[in-house]
Amino acid sequence: MTLSEGNLMKLSLELTELLLEKEYKIALAESCTGGGIAKVLTDLPGSSNWFELGVVTYSNEAKEKILGVPKSLLESYGAVSEPVAKAMVEGVVKLSEADVSISVTGIAGPGGGTKEKPVGTVCFGFHNLIQGIRMKTINFSGDRLSIRHQAVKYALRTTLSDLLEC
Repeated sequence: MTLSEGNLMKLSLELTELLLEKEYKIALAESCTGGGIAKVLTDLPGSSNWFELGVVTYSNEAKEKILGVPKSLLESYGAVSEPVAKAMVEGVVKLSEADVSISVTGIAGPGGGTKEKPVGTVCFGFHNLIQGIRMKTINFSGDRLSIRHQAVKYALRTTLSDLLEC
């Protein structure tokens, strides 16, 4: 196990302990992370006690069909945007009835970036029963693998922090 994998595992353990303590379940709507958050959480034994569901919607069509993201949002803002991340998290909440949900959509690269949305731009949606929904856009740097890893870590760390405040 590498140091970075160990950090993810530690975050995952802390988050799942808190989910268990609060008797919460989590659901995920992932795009650029390709199921990376779900993998880290379900690598732990007993994950069915806190993990409700995860969907990977890479294409715009999948975001529309599975998560109910309005086509108008995708056309107006693009898939990598806070409005789309918000619609994704709202969609996974409806699909799962989970207590805690995360959505992530971004540009991991190496291509696909623009001046307005460079490679490394990642938009997150976070939901929990106490704080409701909130959005965040982060610009990560590095190669594709590094950006995806940083996005997974950020999602876990932010969700843990949010739940500690509840």
